[in-house]
Amino acid sequence: MAMAETFFSNLKCRECGALYPKKATHVCEFDFGPLEADYDYAKIRAAISREKIQARPLTMWRYRELLPIDGEPTVGLQTGFTPLVKAERLARALGARELYLKNDAVNYPTLSFKDRVVAVALTRARELGFNIVACASTGNLANSVAANAAAAGLESYVLIPYDLERSKVLNSLVYGAQVIGIEGPYDQVNRLCSEIAGKYGWGFVNVNLRPYYAEGSKTLGFEIIEQLDWRIPAHTVIPMASGSLLTKITKAYQEAVKVGLVNAAPFRIYGAQARGCNPITAAQQAGTDLIRPVPRPDTIAKSLAIGTPADGYYAVHAMRQTGGAAADATDAEIIEAIKLLAETEGIFAETAGGVTLACAKKLIDSGRIPRDERVVICITGNGLKTAEALDGQLTEPARIKPSLREFDALIVKNEPQRHGDAEKIKTV
Repeated sequence: MAMAETFFSNLKCRECGALYPKKATHVCEFDFGPLEADYDYAKIRAAISREKIQARPLTMWRYRELLPIDGEPTVGLQTGFTPLVKAERLARALGARELYLKNDAVNYPTLSFKDRVVAVALTRARELGFNIVACASTGNLANSVAANAAAAGLESYVLIPYDLERSKVLNSLVYGAQVIGIEGPYDQVNRLCSEIAGKYGWGFVNVNLRPYYAEGSKTLGFEIIEQLDWRIPAHTVIPMASGSLLTKITKAYQEAVKVGLVNAAPFRIYGAQARGCNPITAAQQAGTDLIRPVPRPDTIAKSLAIGTPADGYYAVHAMRQTGGAAADATDAEIIEAIKLLAETEGIFAETAGGVTLACAKKLIDSGRIPRDERVVICITGNGLKTAEALDGQLTEPARIKPSLREFDALIVKNEPQRHGDAEKIKTV
């Protein structure tokens, strides 16, 4: 894309509207409200169209005018435009008429939606002159910062709770990042990172670069709209950790209307959390925007285990304003949902995906999501990253001698089970 124009105008306080220059800062000095990127929407509306977007490469950067960078993208050039899967077998299992899965479990390069936010954050970090980038992470962000920093020639540090899934730790170490395990939950890791950012002046993607980083999530929403032939889905179910992804998909739908890419249509946004760390869901269900921190998260969905969610207040408001709702899922329900998704659609999601599907099922069963309307469920990470969550939860492989007689006996033994599983999927 040969494009020199910038459409990103300022940073803007979400609370008071105060404008700030486009630097590495994230908090308003007047009311401590979070800063987010603001744009010249009239200029964008005049510059883009569906046809221009569709002529561009199939990556997240096809929506570049609505992302907070000044020049050309330099990181994550192959990231995004993941499949939107029409999930007919899963729809039958849930009793829904039209169901889609936005499958960021196959996002490039580290198999989660975090590759989107890191692509924007590190592109902006290079524009601002940072040579060292870093993050606080529950796993997926650490993987993405490590991989994308390596590809961009940047030094990286990732700070994580020490007890993360081993596969996620390895997926950061392999890229040569400085990986530091912290003996405490994510919220303590995040507070330490704020102190480090202030002292060392590094580019922390989810601290001083957060206004840029967060905007990358919008591309997931833009893609959903485009892949649905430029229509906003009636219902979208989204996992919540900090709550940022939910607020940014909501913003994407609103911006697409604002710049003329889609016609305005009612839509509802739904949030999903694990029962062992559900501060946003608890607030939404209680009818309040007061987020009560969870000091010690206790869930297998470690990527969602943020007890003090930075965007929790805004996530509650997004659900309320769109007429949506939230649900939570137990560890047992998470495991069952992972298995159901794999068995019906051949998609292996990490524990966060199990949360989202389990909560979507509850919302459909309760009538909050109508069975006869279009539903999109966001699958944000790959199950290979949290495979240990299924230890002891699956049937072990059959073991026989290299004998046709033993194979025949095994087939006869398994026949009733195979037919039973097929009927179950058809009739649930």
